[in-house]
Amino acid sequence: MSIQHKEIAAIRQDYALSSLSESDVLGNPIEQFEKWFNEARHSEVIEVNALVLSTVNSDLKPSSRVVLLKDIKANGFSFFTNYESRKGQEMDENPSVSALFFWPELQRQVRIEGQVERLPAADSDEYFESRPRGSRIGAIASPQSHDLTDRAELENRVKAIEEKYADSDHIPRPANWGGYLLKPSRVEFWQGRSSRLHDRIVYTANSEKWTVKRIAP
Repeated sequence: MSIQHKEIAAIRQDYALSSLSESDVLGNPIEQFEKWFNEARHSEVIEVNALVLSTVNSDLKPSSRVVLLKDIKANGFSFFTNYESRKGQEMDENPSVSALFFWPELQRQVRIEGQVERLPAADSDEYFESRPRGSRIGAIASPQSHDLTDRAELENRVKAIEEKYADSDHIPRPANWGGYLLKPSRVEFWQGRSSRLHDRIVYTANSEKWTVKRIAP
């Protein structure tokens, strides 16, 4: 079959902003990620903490969605969601996940593979309390990933929660909502280069140490 949309096939951009070599990176991928993340923040990358989280269910069928990074810890990366959502259920079934950050303004991406575990309840409580009131109410009201009759059903659920806590500043975190820690076993730093000859530096966990190597684009 010939290419049906040649105007799509012709879309391309040459990358020439920077380069990446083995001597450029730090020995620990989480520290290297934090370095790149700070550079992306200072470059005013849009939604710098947005990542594509990919999970696999018990039938080995993958699914992906965008979530937001909320902390960088010494042993991994944390994010929050509804435990009963599709991704929450799939992470319970199979804790092996991957995450992808793409920062086009810097012509960079970071790929992370590893396993997730739930954060302690105290961490989830602390973050939940820091969220805007509307976001806290939404987290309680929304049966994330489950069927709704229509938009009005969701809006009525929100209204009911608003009325319940109308006279209170404290809105407790629901038990089915909280955080995860992604503990990496493989991290790839990708820097776009001209003619698609990109730089790719990969960290692989090996007996509590990290092996660093270059792989072909």
